[in-house]
Amino acid sequence: MAIDPANPLIVQSDRTLLLDVHAPLAEEARIAIMPFAELEKSPEHIHTFRITPISLWNAASAGFSPRDIAGALETYSRYAVPQGIIEGFSDVMSRYGKIRMCSGKSDDDLLLVVADKKIRAEIRAAKSLDKYIIEEAHDSFCLRLTDRGTVKRELIRLGWPVKDEAPLAAGDPLDISFRTETAEGLPFTVRDYQLEAVRSLLGDGSPGTGYGVVVLPCGSGKTIVGMAVMAGLKTNTLILSTNVAAVHQWMDELLDKTDLRPEDIAEYTGDSKTVASVTVATYQILTWRPHKEGSFPHFKLFRERPWGLIIYDEVHLLPAPVFRVTAELQAVRRLGLTATLVREDGAEDAVFSLVGPKRYDVPWKELEGKGWIASALCSEIRLDLPERLQVPYAVAGKREKYRVASENPLKETVAVQLVENHPEDFIMVIGQYISQLESLARLLKAPLITGKTPNAERERIYHDFRNGKNRLIVVSKVANFAIDLPDASMAIQVSGSFGSRQEEAQRLGRILRPKGGRNSYFYTLVSRYTVEEDFAANRQKFLAEQGYKYSIQHWSGL
Repeated sequence: MAIDPANPLIVQSDRTLLLDVHAPLAEEARIAIMPFAELEKSPEHIHTFRITPISLWNAASAGFSPRDIAGALETYSRYAVPQGIIEGFSDVMSRYGKIRMCSGKSDDDLLLVVADKKIRAEIRAAKSLDKYIIEEAHDSFCLRLTDRGTVKRELIRLGWPVKDEAPLAAGDPLDISFRTETAEGLPFTVRDYQLEAVRSLLGDGSPGTGYGVVVLPCGSGKTIVGMAVMAGLKTNTLILSTNVAAVHQWMDELLDKTDLRPEDIAEYTGDSKTVASVTVATYQILTWRPHKEGSFPHFKLFRERPWGLIIYDEVHLLPAPVFRVTAELQAVRRLGLTATLVREDGAEDAVFSLVGPKRYDVPWKELEGKGWIASALCSEIRLDLPERLQVPYAVAGKREKYRVASENPLKETVAVQLVENHPEDFIMVIGQYISQLESLARLLKAPLITGKTPNAERERIYHDFRNGKNRLIVVSKVANFAIDLPDASMAIQVSGSFGSRQEEAQRLGRILRPKGGRNSYFYTLVSRYTVEEDFAANRQKFLAEQGYKYSIQHWSGL
């Protein structure tokens, strides 16, 4: 293959792909590699993709061959594609389809069809699969229908992706369509990338489609994608979200942008437990149980109606107990929505196996460039620890050191100055420790929202913020997820969860709605020469990988 220095792609022998976004064919190359490579990093100059067994199996399931992948790499590669790499792809992709999951002899079981006797022997010898096999025929294993997801997950761990050809239930029908105008009379259309996400999930409706995860930045309209999937399937839908405020936002959006009536939509939370054609519930109510070792009484919601679709909002927060019941729901179409697939418990494989593979992903910077989300300026402000706290900090344990650094009282002074310097912005002050937030709320004369704030009061504060009655609120980590505050243009982070990547993505996402050409601001306050600086390094790396400019300032009175 001739070397073409103008080509955008560098293919490396460790199966990483480096995409030069400034090269003339960069966008064309990105479209070509997305079906078989996963985006890992997307700073402003070079995007990094990785080819993994799962990404190759996804490509195989979509009908791509090793030759298709080789053709794409050779077409766009700047240098010669490393020898042997294509053969390696062939070996991995050949595993897809060797095991098929089909309907069984009755409605309560499935067949795992395995023509290759060596693979059958491996399955037979796998102790992790022993308890799921009811009986063995000459070329297949009989399984219970309810073990469909669990068996797929176990086989993925053994390196064998299952081609799931068992049918999906249609669910009870529901007539739902989008309005051309919102309930308030504003024009409404679904954006091009949202439609593309829906097409990626639903495909042509054939076996192997209709389930998976859509990754989109906060502020880019993940809820619209969920509603568009509902409009495409027209079936009874169960929506699971993170808290009561998020439940009410889903309900409001459905009434505002679709032709559903109030009686078509029900809330299933700690406050109200009703069921309708569209039911919106919290993860918390589903995972509640009266005793630590007892059963989960609200899991019955999954069986209350013939659901045709389950939407997992903020799927990276899907609680571990829900994995169990999700494994039983493999006959239902499933959509996971998230801004980041990072799970702090490392259970990404469970999301892949039980909800589905990633079907659509788009970099934050790409949507920013098209004006769909705002440009964000990220700054870390470092300030000294007061002398009276330096000895207590020095003798404290590691966790206590983090708290002493996080609650540095000088952060209050800096926060006040930042608020005064941005008189036109709608500002969220975000933190981890309640006593610190209470002090800041008093100092700033701002309303405070924590986990203990009653839902009615919480929604009243959010409402006042959205409507411009109040431009400043102080919030704990309850505002990280699924809160729609489109006018928020600035965040001041005074403390966090030990540099959590997941938290960073969500907090930044709170201020990314487009602001008519204006920038958004994300400030993080960090105590110098403390453990906070170590965690700040993780934060800086994450934001830089996403393509956001990140500056460090040393506080000296600003």
